[in-house]
Order: sequence, then C-alpha cells, then structure tokens
Amino acid sequence: MDLIKNQYFIGFCINFILVYIFCKIPLMTKSGWISAGILGTILWGCLSWQGWTSVVIYLLFGSLVTKIGFKFKKEQGIAEKRGGRRGPENVWGSAATGVFFAIMTKFNAANLVIFKVGFAASFAAKLADTFGSEIGKRFGKETYLITTLEKVERGTEGGISIEGTLASVLGSIFMAFIMLRLSIISTKYHFIIVIISGFLATLSESIIGAKFQNKYKLSNELVNAIQTSIASVFAIFALILYTYFLN
Repeated sequence: MDLIKNQYFIGFCINFILVYIFCKIPLMTKSGWISAGILGTILWGCLSWQGWTSVVIYLLFGSLVTKIGFKFKKEQGIAEKRGGRRGPENVWGSAATGVFFAIMTKFNAANLVIFKVGFAASFAAKLADTFGSEIGKRFGKETYLITTLEKVERGTEGGISIEGTLASVLGSIFMAFIMLRLSIISTKYHFIIVIISGFLATLSESIIGAKFQNKYKLSNELVNAIQTSIASVFAIFALILYTYFLN
C-alpha cells in the first residue's frame, strides 16, 4: 500500500513540475494543462512511468499533427478551435476510456493483460483519429462521406479521404508500437489486435459522425469517448477469442 501511495505521490510531483515548466507552450489551455497534470498523476500511479510516457507521447504527437497545415485549415474554416490548443474537454474526452482501464489494473490483477490491451487500444484509436482527421483535412484530395461515398467538403463530419485513411493506419501502428516498446502490451498478437482495433474504431467514429453526430447534437468529446470505448471493446473481444482458440 505504501508503494502504491508513493507512486501517486511521485506522479503528482513530476506532473506538477512539468506542468509548471511547460504550461507556457501553446499546446493546451491553462485548464487543459491542469487536466493533463491530473491525468498524468493517475496514470503514473496506476501504470507507472510506462503508462504515463505512452500518453505523453500521444498528447505530443496529437498536438503536433494538429499544427500541420494549420494556416490552410484555418482559412478553410476547418481548423481546431483555440489555435489547436487542447482544453480539459479534449483531454478527458480522449483519455476517459484509457483512464478507466488504467484504474481497473489496480482492482483486478487477474485481468491485468485484458485491461492493458483495452488501455492501449483506446489511445491507438484516438491517435489514429487525430492523424486521419488532421492530415486528411490538409492533404486529402477528395473527401467522401463514409456511409454513401458521395463527395463532401473537407471537414464534414463522417468525411474520409484516402490520404486521411492511410494516416489513420499509421497513427494506430505508431501508438501500438509505443505501447509495445513500453511493455504496456507484450506480444505481437497484442500489437496486431491493438492496431486493428484502433483503426476499426476510427472508421466507426466516422460512421457515427455521418449518421448521428449532427442529428443528435453529439459533442466531439462525447464521440471521442465513444470511439475509444469501441476500440477497447474490439480489442478485448479479439483478445478473449484469441485466448479461447489458443487454448
């Protein structure tokens, strides 16, 4: 118990110092940085430095890819608000599913592998979505509505492009690789499951955007939470099936 408490204390100190040092960098709003500090403390306490590092890499690359072609996207009226800076709603909309699985690792050690795969898949899906959206909006030559394949304007909810779709695959592969290197996941089968789940969830998010987001006035943050949850469910179901047939 003392070790667990120490991990949270260490996480709090490290995150407090880093937020204090880097909060002037325009990657997040002030409240976004505070949320990131809270998120980081929870992750360090639950998954030690490996879980914390994986999400820091996600936040860094997610923020950087948002800046690609930002002037062009702003001129088109499809750029992220606040100059691409992330607020608390962005932090928690993207990370809520992952935080849930991180916390669960402390309550049910028997299913540790399942929870870690769910954690990894949630962030693979979110980085895949960010890569696909931001790169697609800037470099996509033609955008099609995923449900009908009719041509639509850049930035349309549910719109996809070849360039953005390839970027989504790259984002999922990259995040799965980070999770593997940091030993959040540990086998090539976990790696493949996380990649596929992250990408499929991104396609699902586009379908939700096309069919339901405007109709039911769903916020982007809620859709993000749904998307990451879908990725985790996909990954866990695939892992259970794989384990069942292996045995």
